[in-house]
Amino acid sequence: MTTTEFATLRRSIEQLRRSVADVRGAFGDAPEVRRLVNDLERLEIDAGDLAAAHPSRAAGLGGPEPEHVVVPDTPLDEKMFSDADDEGLGGYHGDRS
Repeated sequence: MTTTEFATLRRSIEQLRRSVADVRGAFGDAPEVRRLVNDLERLEIDAGDLAAAHPSRAAGLGGPEPEHVVVPDTPLDEKMFSDADDEGLGGYHGDRS
């Protein structure tokens, strides 16, 4: 987010604060109003944390590419499985050929 976007977010939170104050004036200290006040406080905390955080990699925003791991599709050595059960065959212990 840019500085302008954070400023817009701050203005929106301040406008919401005024609206919640109006609601509190109309409805008093009802549980619903207390939850709105709590949500507003949480929103302010999260916005502050977000302003201090470094943005994570988002689609199309650049940044370091994730590491790609190539898994070969060549056949595995059969000796690696010489003492393993074939789970799908009910623990078949016979010849694998």
